[in-house]
Amino acid sequence: MLGADPSQTLAENYRRFARGEAHGKSPLYEELREGVAQDPEILEFLAQQPRAKRQPNLLLASVRVLFGLQNSYGAFRSVVLEHRDEVASTLAARRTQTNEPARCAVLLPVLCQLTQPLALLEVGAAAGLCLLVDHYGYDYNGHHLGGEEVVFECAVHGDVPLPERLPEVAWRAGIDLEPIDLDDATAVRWLEALVWPEQTDRLERLRSAIAIARRERPRVVRANLLDRLASVASQAPRDATLVIFHTAVLAYLSAAEREQFARDVTAIDATWISNEGPNVVPGPRVRGATPIADSHFLIARNNHPVAFCDPHGRWVQWLK
Repeated sequence: MLGADPSQTLAENYRRFARGEAHGKSPLYEELREGVAQDPEILEFLAQQPRAKRQPNLLLASVRVLFGLQNSYGAFRSVVLEHRDEVASTLAARRTQTNEPARCAVLLPVLCQLTQPLALLEVGAAAGLCLLVDHYGYDYNGHHLGGEEVVFECAVHGDVPLPERLPEVAWRAGIDLEPIDLDDATAVRWLEALVWPEQTDRLERLRSAIAIARRERPRVVRANLLDRLASVASQAPRDATLVIFHTAVLAYLSAAEREQFARDVTAIDATWISNEGPNVVPGPRVRGATPIADSHFLIARNNHPVAFCDPHGRWVQWLK
């Protein structure tokens, strides 16, 4: 039988994702996550998986890529229970790697404040879509800049330093345990399955960003970020401002690994930009400010908080 503590932890996690992440953004995924939170048999199945493989987004995408979108909790539950081995195998083989290019919209104001040109190094880069920040268009409450092939709309709150031009990027590289090959149809299908079902605009922009990345071919090194950070950073040109950044990555590391990463990155002569969930990065905490939404990330520059933002880049709220 499933022990009380693991069951409670899993149930609370799925309920939190349903009400905090999916609510108002994906009614179907809210329903599916709430269903899992109340289903002892599905929780039992999840508890048998490695801890890192129990994530809501990973489970929903795995079922979707295997059997298509299930439009009710009853259908979803039946598929999981009837195909436990296939679902478990996909959970074991995959990671979320939600390579959301719209996150560039919340990073852009920070990047454009730095001395140009920039050398960009992204850890947890997946397919490298966020390395192409200078190839996209942006719309901040009607303030436009950049191209038209793909445009990310981002609502601004507070005194956001809106840039007048795109950053100048002299060099770019990424690090990822399993870089995504955009020439691999199966890999691209997995990326698309990670987009929540009702968010068709997000899917359209993802496909446009993939088309740009296929042309530009951003370099992503296959490596553990704790092993190769310094060596890849040393390849950046000395006459550019080195920026090491990451978004929705450190949550997948242990507390000890996060501490080690923080030590490693601060030992490098670089600007460190983090865009992670609250309390994920060791150090930065915000006092006296409240985010406009419960579901939010915190952007910090060299461990100093500068903004709250939507996890998928839809809004940014500047801190005083």
